[in-house]
Order: sequence, then C-alpha cells, then structure tokens
Amino acid sequence: MTQARFKIVFNGELMPEVALETAKDNLARLFKSDHARINALFSGSTVAIKRNLPESEADQYLTVLHRAGAKARKEPEPGASLSLEDTEDHRFAASADKTASAASGEMDCPKCGHRQAKAAECTACGIIIEKFIARQAALSERTQPVQPQQPGDLGRAANTPYATPLATVAEALPEFGELEVFSIEGRIGRLRYLAWSLVLMLGALALLGVASMGLAISEMVGAVLIALVGIGMAVVSVQIGAQRLHDIGWSGWLWLINLVPIVGGIFALLLLIIPGTTGANRYGPPAPPNSRAVKVLAWLWLLVPVLGILAAITLPAYQDYAIRAGL
Repeated sequence: MTQARFKIVFNGELMPEVALETAKDNLARLFKSDHARINALFSGSTVAIKRNLPESEADQYLTVLHRAGAKARKEPEPGASLSLEDTEDHRFAASADKTASAASGEMDCPKCGHRQAKAAECTACGIIIEKFIARQAALSERTQPVQPQQPGDLGRAANTPYATPLATVAEALPEFGELEVFSIEGRIGRLRYLAWSLVLMLGALALLGVASMGLAISEMVGAVLIALVGIGMAVVSVQIGAQRLHDIGWSGWLWLINLVPIVGGIFALLLLIIPGTTGANRYGPPAPPNSRAVKVLAWLWLLVPVLGILAAITLPAYQDYAIRAGL
C-alpha cells in the first residue's frame, strides 16, 4: 500500500497575536528569501509551499511555520501529483492554455493572476504590466536563489514573486536574536531584564536631576521637563517588559497586569522568576548569552532591596542615637 503523501498550503492567515510584519520577517529569515517573494505569499490566494511529503515530515514543516507566525496547514496530496517532474502532458496543457488565451485576445496579470483582455494595465490590481515584469526581472538578476536541498523541492525557476521559496522550510531560525532596547519586538531573559531595568532607573534619576534644574527657571518649565522624563521612562519600561514576556512565550499586552493593584506586584515578581522558553518561539529566537556586564548589573539590582531594608533598619536607630546625644 502506498504511503499517504501531503502538501503544505498557506493562504496568508497568521497565528494568533502575531503581527503581519513580524511574520514576514520570520519567513524571510526562514526561507532565506527576499521580501518581494514573501509578500506574494500574503496575496490572499492559497499557495502550495511544499509537496509530496510523508506525514511526519509535513508535521515538522507545520511546526516550524507556526512558530514563524504562518498558519499553514497540510492537505492530502492527490496521487496524480506525487511526481513533481515536468511531464509532456504538463507542457502540452500549458501550451494549450497559452494558445487559447492568445486566440481569445486574453491575458493573465503577472501580479494578481486576473484574466482580462490584453491591455497595458491590470484592471484588478492597477499595475503597469510591462514595468512590473521589468522590475521583477531586475530583482531576479540581483538576487541569487538558494538551491533546494531535496530534488523534489518546488520553485526550481523562481523568477517571479509567486514561485515557492527555494530553501527548505525545516531550516532553523538564527540561533540568537538581535537586541533592541527601544522596541517591543524580540526577547530578553531574566538577567538582562534586571540589568536593563537598573540602567533605566539610574538614567531616569540622572535626567530627573537635570530636569529639576528647570524649576529654577520656572515652575512650568520644570514640571514639563519632569513629565517628559517620566513619560520616556514609562515607554522604555513597557518595551523591555514586553520583550521579557515574549521570552516566556506570552503576549506583550499582559504587561498591563502590572497596573492592577496587588496582582501587579505578584505579576512583576513572576517576570523575575519564570525562565524563558528553550530555543525559538513565535516571537523569534532567544537573546544572545548574557555578558559579564549584564550579570554584574543584574546582581547590583538585586542588592537594591537589600540595601533598602538595611537603610530602613539603621536610619531610625541612628536618628534615636542623634536625639539622645543632642546632635
């Protein structure tokens, strides 16, 4: 009995809570392809990304695509399409279609596939056909396609943005992601979250000291400067908090729980305890290993509450001693 074969199809639908641009960037890295070809996958039409796969390999492809943010699915492969070789029947059918279209004075738009009477402009998507074809040819000359690793991979002649990406879907994402402090994209671990929070706090205190000098000029000027520093600190705090949530595999919107009394304090503590996911998740690959500076700053941040407790104990005792000594 012949083993069942499957194909992986995609119609542009995304996984929950995955932004479109994030999914496109993930797929571009995954396929090692340019964004012009990746954008074609989101045209709304169903595209067969991979064909003629056993079920186990098809499931593997689906897992990788889902992590990248693309809600692909597998479908049974009809027996007639198990062979991906270009047969005489296929060539004859394609030739017959072209002959019929030419005889009827019709054409297919090279971008959206809309069939219409021959014209210089597509009535569906509005492109100038000649310019579009010239631009795609120029892109193809500048971009060296990645050769498929398996003989049966689709897209051998990827000269248009509608060809299936040439790299295998099973290729892993980059080992580590890029670090961006001022962004809600990406991931950071617990120690880097502590280190960045300490730097944020020290930077905010320094800026508040400078802003307070504005009070000497005018109360209004000082108040505006202090408010700007406070807003900037809040924005950066949200950004690094979202990256910490992404490392766990949670949505960045959960940061709003910090605003809930009591529950917010417990949630902030969880961000310092729960480890990140191993390997890549739907928000991308993990952050690079922690540097020595990150480790030192993280431990210094942990000393802040200890120093606060010691100060709360020693200051009242010192004040009592000063009163008794008449200082």
